[in-house]
Amino acid sequence: MADPHFAFGSVQVEINFEAIDALFEQAHGQGRDSLFEYEVYDLLKASGAETPPRCVLLERSARLRDEQLAVLPGDRVVLKIVSPTIVHKTEVGGVRVVENRPDAIRSAWRRMLYEVPENYATFLERRPEAAPEGYRGLSGESLASAVSRDLRGVLMVQFMEPDSTAFGNELLVGIRKTREFGAVITAGLGGTDTELYAERFRKGQAVTISSTALTDGAQFFELFRKTISYRKLAGLTRGQRRIVTDEQLIECFSSFIDMANHYSPENPDAPFHIEELEINPFAYADYLMVPLDGMCRFSAPGTVRAPRPVGKIGSLLKPESIGIVGVSASRMNFGRIILNNVLAAGFDPAKVRIVRPGADEIDGVACVPDLKSLDRRLDLFVVAVGAPQVPALVDELVALDCAESVMLIPGGLGETEESRDRAAAVIARIDEAHGAGGGPVFLGGNCMGVVSRPGGYDTWFIPKEKLPDFPAGAPHRAAFISQSGAFMLTRLSQCPMLNPAYMVSMGNQTDLTLGDMVAHFADSDDVDVIAVYAEGFNDMDGLAFCRSVRRAVCAGKDVVFYKAGRTPEGKSATSGHTASLAGDYAVCESCVRQAGAIVARSFTQFENLFMLAERLSGKTIGSNRLAAMSGAGFEAVGMADSIQSDDYSMCLAPLSGPTREALAVLMAENGLSGLVTVANPLDITPGADDHVHAEAIRLLATDPRVDAVVAGLDPMSPVMRTLADPDTPLTMDNERSIAALLASLLPTLDTPVIGVVDGGRQYDPLVDRLKSVGLCTFRTSDQAVAALAQYMDGRLNARRIRCEASSVA
Repeated sequence: MADPHFAFGSVQVEINFEAIDALFEQAHGQGRDSLFEYEVYDLLKASGAETPPRCVLLERSARLRDEQLAVLPGDRVVLKIVSPTIVHKTEVGGVRVVENRPDAIRSAWRRMLYEVPENYATFLERRPEAAPEGYRGLSGESLASAVSRDLRGVLMVQFMEPDSTAFGNELLVGIRKTREFGAVITAGLGGTDTELYAERFRKGQAVTISSTALTDGAQFFELFRKTISYRKLAGLTRGQRRIVTDEQLIECFSSFIDMANHYSPENPDAPFHIEELEINPFAYADYLMVPLDGMCRFSAPGTVRAPRPVGKIGSLLKPESIGIVGVSASRMNFGRIILNNVLAAGFDPAKVRIVRPGADEIDGVACVPDLKSLDRRLDLFVVAVGAPQVPALVDELVALDCAESVMLIPGGLGETEESRDRAAAVIARIDEAHGAGGGPVFLGGNCMGVVSRPGGYDTWFIPKEKLPDFPAGAPHRAAFISQSGAFMLTRLSQCPMLNPAYMVSMGNQTDLTLGDMVAHFADSDDVDVIAVYAEGFNDMDGLAFCRSVRRAVCAGKDVVFYKAGRTPEGKSATSGHTASLAGDYAVCESCVRQAGAIVARSFTQFENLFMLAERLSGKTIGSNRLAAMSGAGFEAVGMADSIQSDDYSMCLAPLSGPTREALAVLMAENGLSGLVTVANPLDITPGADDHVHAEAIRLLATDPRVDAVVAGLDPMSPVMRTLADPDTPLTMDNERSIAALLASLLPTLDTPVIGVVDGGRQYDPLVDRLKSVGLCTFRTSDQAVAALAQYMDGRLNARRIRCEASSVA
């Protein structure tokens, strides 16, 4: 039965899922987990593809008759080896173009059946790690014979002359199942050099990647339009002409996306999962999309972990009662530090219980000998014992049902080869409880703990004197979620002006995942900013994470994201740290960015974006027009030079007439009219004092043509009050200093304002003061503009996503 799924004007595409099911069932029944190329073409026919090539299977044991070989039109035909094990056919002589004559075809068919096994055997002897399982340990004639036995025959395919063989005129389209994000679709420059193109072209120019669950054909096409591949296919480069219509591309993308979502782990009724389906390349002949090569791998559905009772995260973050095990009565171990930090944060000691046999109380907190002796059901139970004790403790916590949530502090739960059995036992017990509809939620293991300022507690095992004090006043409406506790500690130490309300160390994600935690804060009414450091996602949790990010963005929240493991070396390091597999970075970055997060590519970027989001999430960003100002000419020019990169683009705002006039009056009133030309960027010279700086910022920020202001504050100007010494006339303590003036001005402005203090350590106190009054302050103009541009680009992308979501709703 054909399922109609989408239409474009009067063109309707139907996918015959029953026919595709039959292809998979037939191959599965023959012990295969992949389709032969001719079966891939049958799949394309069932998916509604317009031009699958005509082809004939010439079986290896057949006696080929002339009439059998004379069925395809044209002067030439393509012969391709058919084998379940040979994927890259060209390298071993498995693809040949021959004259369309029976004798020529028969001769090439015989030659390929003998030469290809020998070539492939030679290839595998040079690269034994690439050998399929059935060929391992074989060599020489025995290996060639094994390859030959597996040959199904040779596929004779209609030769179709493409309109152009120029660079960029072939298209790759593929879907594949990823462990973290489910099915993803890829499209871009096709042919044998696809990987090279993807490496050499800047991000997004060669290949477009997206989660099929979060996009449709039209949306994916809009991403694809930005690639060099689209420009070539659409005839938008010099000397080219259009060879495919936009509607054909959208139809193709939609078909692949629909198949991916049907044969996906997300579909509980899917009889099979598509592991990988790739056409590389599609070529073009007279406005027809012609697949020249295709492969498809599939699998039977596997088991799915039981759903987690994520509603209990509220008890984890805002507990009414806390229990701790692992507190020493005689020394300052991790458990004792956690106890001290919980109490120091202001949590009521009467609502804390310590599980410690042989003690009545520790530090004024009541002790009980074991879990069975608890006098109340706890909202949060903190486990700070050695890893070998954890499995038995988890069994008891589940059996007694004595806590809503559990925090597993110990490492040794999957980070090393030796501890993986222990971790597996813990996960199995937790899943068993969840499968029965019960059990607490578990945070960790290898978890540093949580600081919940709304919840009034701190379970970090770091002594207070090792950390900077939080800034005075209420925390920002922000949550910092980090798979690595050390990353979170270091960022807060490096950038002490970060002031989130929640700091959550996720650890190994034995139970609760990054997706779970972002989903909670997406729906939270006391968080506007979510910052996430990730090293890896659990199975399918990357997709859940992206959905949570999109939900947060649609709720008007900022999400800042950094993913470790961008390189093979980094991937290896992260998988060894928290026992979470680091996935394909390009897939992760694309999916998370398309969900609406602002993606950082370095630790410094992450800090800067997090700081901006904490302070600017409530400001209005209508577009990307920047006003730049400084008393130093080099700095003003540097700001203008930094407004564009591969990742973002800003423009200098054209100042309105009233703003120009008001700035001219300001300069004249302060004796600067002969030195300053009103322009953008605005160089106000070192003669401009604190008042001129503050008033110029106000005028620029209130110009309706300006979306953001970056202001150099010229700390070494002879007239600026920027010094920490209270005894000098240029002290920043003066009520007319730039710090004091901005403290009054910034709350009145709806436009983001960023400051630059380009000076040495002497001006560190000024930077701290400016940050304390709410000004995002940077030490160089290029870093300020780059950070602001990236943040604004993310905000504008989030606004676009919200608009799309509201239009669909």
